[in-house]
Amino acid sequence: MDVQMPEMGGLEATELICKKYGRELDKRPVIVAMTAGAMEGDRDICLEMGMDDYISKPIKVEVLQGLLEIWGQRIMGKKI
Repeated sequence: MDVQMPEMGGLEATELICKKYGRELDKRPVIVAMTAGAMEGDRDICLEMGMDDYISKPIKVEVLQGLLEIWGQRIMGKKI
């Protein structure tokens, strides 16, 4: 989820998703924050708003792959 999307930012979109589906992962998709303006404290804000993880731009393939593997394993281990 891009934090700085036009019309509706990622934080606002995440808030709406969590209001509609709840914060439990078995009821909604995993939300990973992506932002180019990585400032100290941004990660904490994203996690407090309901996002599950955080990655800053420019995206490094190895970091993205690691996140996909971690969250894929967590999701596959759950009954959906």
